[in-house]
Order: sequence, then C-alpha cells, then structure tokens
Amino acid sequence: MLRNREFRWLLFTMCVISLVATAVATFISLEAVGLIAGTSALLIACSVLFTRWRYGEIVKLSGYLRQISSGNYSLDVRDNQEGELSILKNDIYKVTLMLSEQSAQLQEDKMKLTNAISDISHQLKTPLTSMTVMADLLSDPELQTEKRMEFTRKITIQLERIGWLVSSLLKFSKIDAGTIHFKKDLVLVNKLVQKSLEPMLIPMDIKEQRVLIDGDDSTTFTGDLNWTTEAIINILKNCVEHTPAGGEISISFAENALFTEIFITDNGKGIPKAELPYIFKRFYKGKNASEDSVGIGLALAQSIITGQNGTIDVKSEVGKGSQFQIKFYKQVI
Repeated sequence: MLRNREFRWLLFTMCVISLVATAVATFISLEAVGLIAGTSALLIACSVLFTRWRYGEIVKLSGYLRQISSGNYSLDVRDNQEGELSILKNDIYKVTLMLSEQSAQLQEDKMKLTNAISDISHQLKTPLTSMTVMADLLSDPELQTEKRMEFTRKITIQLERIGWLVSSLLKFSKIDAGTIHFKKDLVLVNKLVQKSLEPMLIPMDIKEQRVLIDGDDSTTFTGDLNWTTEAIINILKNCVEHTPAGGEISISFAENALFTEIFITDNGKGIPKAELPYIFKRFYKGKNASEDSVGIGLALAQSIITGQNGTIDVKSEVGKGSQFQIKFYKQVI
C-alpha cells in the first residue's frame, strides 16, 4: 500500500497536520495534547484501514480484468450497492458482457466465412471440371468441326456462368461487409418494374409467357433503384424458370401510410411446403430447381431488400404457383 504515491502523500499530510495540532495544543494544556494526539492517531488508523480495504477491492478488480483479457467471460462482479466502487464493478460487468457477445459474433463470422469458402469452392468445381474435360477433347486434332464448335460453345457458357457466379458472390460479400450504401431516392415502382422486366422479356417470349402489371403509376418507395432492380430481376428469373410455357406472371403494387408492397405471382410448379423455409438460404436448391441453378438468386434478392428496410415473404402451393410479397417500410422497423 505504501508503494502508492498518493497514499504516501495522504499519510504524510495527516501526520503533519496532527503534529501541528498537537504542537498548538501544548500551549493550552497537557489534557488538550493528549486529546489531540489520541484523536489524530485514531483518525490516521481509520484512514489507513479504509484505504487498505479500497486498495484490496481494486486489486480484486485488477485480477478480474486480467482474467477477462485472457478470455474468461464467466466471472460476475456485479454489486448492487451505492457508491462509485459498485458503479465501477457494474460497468466492468457490462463491458465483460459486451466482449463476450463480440467474441461469440467473431466466432460465428469465422464459421460463416469457412462455410462460404466451402460453398464457393463447391460451386466453381463443377464448371471447372467440365471445362477441363472439354479442353482435352478440343486438343484432339482429328475432332470434327461440329463437335469442336459445340465444345467451344459449352466452354463459353461455363465461363459466363463462372463470371456471373463470381459477380454475385462479390455483391454478397459487399452487402455482408456493409460496404454497400444503398441510396435513399424516391423510386417510382412502375419504373422499377419496367426496368426489371427488360432483361426478362426474351426468356418470357421464348416460353410464350404473359406478364400482367397492375398498380398506380404514382406508387413510390424510398430506396435504391439499381439495387432493387437487381433483386426484382432475380425473383422474376425464378418465376420464369418455374412457370411452364404459356404461363402467366403478374406484378401488382400499392402504397399506404406504412409501407409500399409489391406482389410478384406466377402460376408455375409451386414450391413444396417443406422447402419454403429454405428458399432464401444461400446455395439452397429445391427439388424443382434446374441443373444450372446455383441457388443464390433469391438469397441475393432478400439481402438487397432487407438491406433497405424491407421484407420479402413467399406463399406457394404445389401445382398452383407462387407469390412473392415485398414490403418497403416508410419508417425503420
């Protein structure tokens, strides 16, 4: 305790004051000297004992902090009493809880990163293997011209698929890392729908599918037009893929005081009830998914929509079709 400079100064000051007071008392009487000296001695003893106790508490807290720094978050030093020392203990406990949660989150992030790398590796392995085989076949000098053109076309398709996959995963990683800042513009929903339909018109024309649009042209929401278009395109791709030739896709939208909602409905195969909880999961492929499906389109759409204070839900019935409901809230929920 004497190694603490502030305590040495306190003890020195109390002793000096006591000596001065005792010296002054000698001019009064011997009884006054005894009274002043005894009182001073008792006060100094009480101060020493109290300071010793407080330093003991600080030593305990110091040991507790050392255990926290070594990763032990199970200790509890909460003290529901009045006073600065109790407040300090409670504050340390709050910091301990925060560090514990951060440690758990960090561990969870590591697991997600590991799973993501594993998924990416798995998704890239198939097209790379396919291209390797076709490249070997193309090296045959006696290969027929028709076969050579066919293999070249297939390699090009696989390269485009890898490019799209890498591009989508890059978007995912930016959204997950929070490096994408969605704009907060006033977006006309009708403009959003028209822009989203543009890349889908040819596939829909090939399958002779109809599209019906119903909604007020003045309907708006606050968000990012380009990123939301990306999300709607991915949902429309899913609808077009699972709707048979001659089928119908309808898009309707409306706005109220709380939110703007968009319905995208198809009359395709529908999604089995058991698969509904997983369709927005990354790399999930349902039973009815095509061979070329990677399972990230709907997951990307959900990330974009929820990143703009929105929600997306789906209702589906096998044989009757699916309906995606998108809501963009006007206030933070």
